[in-house]
Amino acid sequence: MTDFTIVLRSLRLRLFSTIVTALLVATSAGLLLSILALRNAGKAAFERGSGNAHLLVSADQSPLVAVLNGLFYANPPRAPLSRAKVTELRQSFPWDFVVETQLGDSYRGFPVLATTPEFFAKFEPTLGEPWSLASGKFFDENMQVVLGAAAARETGLRLGAKIVLTHGSGSSREGSADASAHEGHVHREYEFEVVGILDATGSAHDRALFVSLESSWILHAHDRREREGIEGKVTAADLLDDDRKITGLLLRLPTRSGSSVSGALQQVFDTLRRDTSITVAQPADQIDKLFAIVSNIDGIFVALAIATLASSAVAILLSMVNSMAERRRQIAILRVLGASRARVFGIVLTEAMLIGLAGAAAGILVSAVALHLATAWIRASLGLIISADFDPRASILVAAGAVLLAALAGLVPATLAYRTSVSKQLRPLG
Repeated sequence: MTDFTIVLRSLRLRLFSTIVTALLVATSAGLLLSILALRNAGKAAFERGSGNAHLLVSADQSPLVAVLNGLFYANPPRAPLSRAKVTELRQSFPWDFVVETQLGDSYRGFPVLATTPEFFAKFEPTLGEPWSLASGKFFDENMQVVLGAAAARETGLRLGAKIVLTHGSGSSREGSADASAHEGHVHREYEFEVVGILDATGSAHDRALFVSLESSWILHAHDRREREGIEGKVTAADLLDDDRKITGLLLRLPTRSGSSVSGALQQVFDTLRRDTSITVAQPADQIDKLFAIVSNIDGIFVALAIATLASSAVAILLSMVNSMAERRRQIAILRVLGASRARVFGIVLTEAMLIGLAGAAAGILVSAVALHLATAWIRASLGLIISADFDPRASILVAAGAVLLAALAGLVPATLAYRTSVSKQLRPLG
C-alpha cells in the first residue's frame, strides 16, 4: 500500500469534514480570484470606453458624473447645453472634431444616444479601433436606428425591425396593451427602423442604440406641440431652436500623425473650465481618479479575501487536530508495520496539502461562477461590459498560496503524529 493510498483512505474516512474544509478553502480562493479579476477587468473596460475624445462638455454637476453619464450611460444628463453655448464652443478652438450628443430616451431599458454621422466617422469607442458594422449600415436618414452589439443580442432585433422609443429610462414594448405599465412616455407616433448592427467594442457603447439628433428632436417637438394643442406629425421644418437640445459634446484637438495627445490640451482645458455654465472633463483623467478612489476599497476587499483564505487554513488545522485522537492507534500500527516517524509526518502533511489543493481547484470553479454572475449584474445595472478573464498567473499564485497555507496548517497535526507513542497507543483496549 502506497502512502498516497493511505492518504486517500484517510480522507474518505473523514469525508464530511474533508468536503466542508475544502469548500471553505474553495470559497476563500474563489473570492480572492474574483476580486483580482474584476479589479483589473473593470479598469480595462473603463479605459476602453473613454475612446479618443480629449474632452467631454456637458451641464452635469461634476466632471466624473459627466463622463459616467456621457460615455458610460449611467444616467441621462439632468440639463442640456444651450444652442448658443454649443455654437460658442464650436468656434472657440480649431477642433479636430466636435460631436454633438443627446441622451434621454431608451428602448427596453437600453439607452438611446442621439448624435450625428460624425460620431461614427470621427469618434472611436476604443482608442485606435474605429466603429465597424456586423451588418447593415450607419443611419443616414431620420427614424433609423443602429444597434450596439449587446443591445442587438439581448433584444433579439434584426435588420428591418421596427421599434418605438421611450422618453426616459422605462421600457418600450410594441404591441403592449398597457403602456402605463412601463416607466416613461412611449413615442408610439414614430417608428424607427433598424438599419445597422455594430460589432462589439467591449465598452458600454455595446448596450446603446444610436439615432440621428434630428430624429430625437422631432420626438420631443411632437410632445411640445401636443402640450400646445397642435395636432399632426412633426417634420424637421417644424423644429424650433429650443427643440434642438444637446446634452453633451465630444471634443478632440488636432494631433501629430501617430500621436493621440495634443500639446494644447491642457491650455484648452484650463480655458474652458473657467466657464462656470459648463462642466468640462478629460475622460482619461476622470477614469484614473475614479480608480484611484476604488483602488483603496479594492485593497480592503483583497485583504479581507486573504484573511478569509488564512482562516480556511485554520479550519484545516482544527479539523485534522480533532481527528488525531481517533487516528493515533492507526498511526501506531503504521509505525509497527515499519513506517518511520518521518514517513508518518509526511503522510499527514500530504493530507493537509491535498485538502488545500482540492479547495484551490474548486475555488477556480467558484470564481468562474461568481464572475459570470457579477459581470451580468454590472452589465444589467450599469451598462458596462466587463470581460473578466482568468489571469493564469493569479490563479497559480492563489492556488500555490492555498496549498502553502494548508501545509503550514498541517505542521501541527503532522508533529502530533510524529510524536505519537507506539507502546501507549497499542495497549489493549478496555
